[in-house]
Amino acid sequence: MRRLLVLTAVDVEARGLARHLGLAPVAGDFPRFAGGQVEIAVVGLAAAHLATRLTAPPPSTLVVSAGACGALAPELAVGALVVPETVIAPDGRRFATAAIGGLPRQGTLVSSERVLEDAAGKSRLWLASGALAVDMESATIVAWAAAHGLPAVVVRAVSDSAARGVPADLARVVQDDGRVRPLRAVSAVLARPRALADAMALRAGTAAALKTVAATLGRLARTA
Repeated sequence: MRRLLVLTAVDVEARGLARHLGLAPVAGDFPRFAGGQVEIAVVGLAAAHLATRLTAPPPSTLVVSAGACGALAPELAVGALVVPETVIAPDGRRFATAAIGGLPRQGTLVSSERVLEDAAGKSRLWLASGALAVDMESATIVAWAAAHGLPAVVVRAVSDSAARGVPADLARVVQDDGRVRPLRAVSAVLARPRALADAMALRAGTAAALKTVAATLGRLARTA
């Protein structure tokens, strides 16, 4: 039976997916959840903590890069599912995702080294890469899986449309280990009143994205 190892960047993503899927917390130094053949672990922004938090999984494992992503293609709405055939790394390397029955793949996702703050930055990356969407972790996660001889897929959904970015002050709310610091959000709102509306839109978008991803993961787990 196939085991799903679901890796997210941020603890909010992991907790949201675990709630939808009915997974229980696992004691440890970082957010982790498990139930049945599914495990969710937080590996930090850009998957910076992947190598130090996880050891080589069993051979029967399917590695899943999951969570929210930003739309680059204008036609992608908030909540839209993104399951790419190819992931482009920040250095231009391309990684193919695994073909899994019942999980249709389409197009390309690009991993960026930084959060894109506005629509102009997204437009430039879209024109340069041709990718449908952007995240910061999938290239590292897919490469890590390949290094361990394991198949990997990307199951993400759009939290912010091509017309919106993630302002720098809100991006700083999440630390590199994936943990959210609420006081930083308060500071952002006090310093920039528009930050409250931006934060609410991003929160709603993330909730929609996680609902889509959780439904897809649930179907994938049932067919494992």
